[in-house]
Amino acid sequence: MFSTVNRVFLTLLLAFLIGFSSHSAALSPALFKVEKSGVTSYLFGTVHVGDESMDGLPKKITQAIEQTDEVIVEVNIEALNAFEIQKRSIPFMTLPQGRTLKDEISAEHFEALKQYFAAKQINIALFDNLAPWAVMVTMMQIEYQNLGYVENYGIDKQVIAHAKKHNKPIGELETLEQQLEMLSSLGVKSDLMISTTLEQLKDVEQYFLDLVNAWKKGDMDTLNKYYQLSFDDSDYGKFSEEVMLTQRNNNWVEQLAPRLTKESLFIAVGALHLPEQHGLITQLKAQGFNVTRL
Repeated sequence: MFSTVNRVFLTLLLAFLIGFSSHSAALSPALFKVEKSGVTSYLFGTVHVGDESMDGLPKKITQAIEQTDEVIVEVNIEALNAFEIQKRSIPFMTLPQGRTLKDEISAEHFEALKQYFAAKQINIALFDNLAPWAVMVTMMQIEYQNLGYVENYGIDKQVIAHAKKHNKPIGELETLEQQLEMLSSLGVKSDLMISTTLEQLKDVEQYFLDLVNAWKKGDMDTLNKYYQLSFDDSDYGKFSEEVMLTQRNNNWVEQLAPRLTKESLFIAVGALHLPEQHGLITQLKAQGFNVTRL
């Protein structure tokens, strides 16, 4: 079920981790030019999972990659082998000795999880030693796979592959441990996280496919709408936005802004990191960069 921890890790949260087919000429994902001090870079929002129809990057994306000095991604997971990912992930994903999943969440939410997995003919005992956030990610992976989406067709992976093909250096905004620490921090609101996830998964097909289709068309209005739905004014909505997006975006802009006046970079991060007031587009504009859509 999850014999390789990296498979669980690679499929991250539906709400914020958002390829193309060989027929991609009709598709137009949003690509942004970032300019300042005579230096041109590119900002591209990605989807971290995909299906067979999302195999092959559009020409405007490949050309932008080829024109830059370095490709920047969240984490270059392709630089790590499965054993290393698993070894480094397990300490974050597993509970302390003597603790079980049942100890970490309410009886009500444990029963809801038990019923969810039972409906899929999976024994919840398989998850006894996993932290609630890791169980949540596993649930989302199951739903993605049921829809035919896997990380092998993810756009980040394709961006990295094209960069390697053209001998472009690949930089990272975070380490694997930083991403795992971020996910682990959701544990302080485990019950809210589980209840929100179970509620979202009731409409996962419409929610996720609509989001992916908006990304394929470069429909930023729809992406903004789903951002607001995902990170609403609820307690968990505000908390998860702060942890998963705002803090990370702030850190990324702090890293990127000085470099973007000196180096031409192709920046590829999950698409929901781009919009809204804390998004990379707004923050880079506030730093004096000219950001225009291509």
